[in-house]
Amino acid sequence: MRTPVRVRELTAQEAEAVKRLAHSRTEPVRRVERAKIVWLSQAGKLVPAIAAELHLTAATVRAWLKRFNAQVLPGLEDAARSGRPTTYTAEEVGQVVAAALTNPQRLGLPFASWTLDRLEAYLNETKGIAIKRTRIDDILLAEGLRWRKHETWFGERVDPEFAEKRGASPDSTRSRRREA
Repeated sequence: MRTPVRVRELTAQEAEAVKRLAHSRTEPVRRVERAKIVWLSQAGKLVPAIAAELHLTAATVRAWLKRFNAQVLPGLEDAARSGRPTTYTAEEVGQVVAAALTNPQRLGLPFASWTLDRLEAYLNETKGIAIKRTRIDDILLAEGLRWRKHETWFGERVDPEFAEKRGASPDSTRSRRREA
């Protein structure tokens, strides 16, 4: 028969922290549940009773009690997980950011500002980085760069010869009467 797993003797500070966490309404539910496991064990309940009360398996309760005994309060946190490996290298991310910060005309391109579509085409065709526009947006946001959604007509025009190219206003436009 296996030895029952119990929480070790808690100091006054640990007991207060576990109690506060176990009764919290604002902490993440996982941390609260884990603190309840420790709190109920400290109150003298055995693993099967704790598992039944919290609707968990006995193995889960034992695992969290062992982890708490080994790591104390940090043992109630989620452990780091490996996750999916990065898709783009740091060098590729650097090229994306550098291209976004470079004036397209300096690169010999026929436009004066980037859009996500233009940046995607440039990176795919010229730099050889297979990247979608949504990922470009994610990278730029992660670097603290905010993307301008629309070009505005306020301020200096992108094309200095805009007025000559546009021509005069059409005759059909009536002039506004000035009010006194």
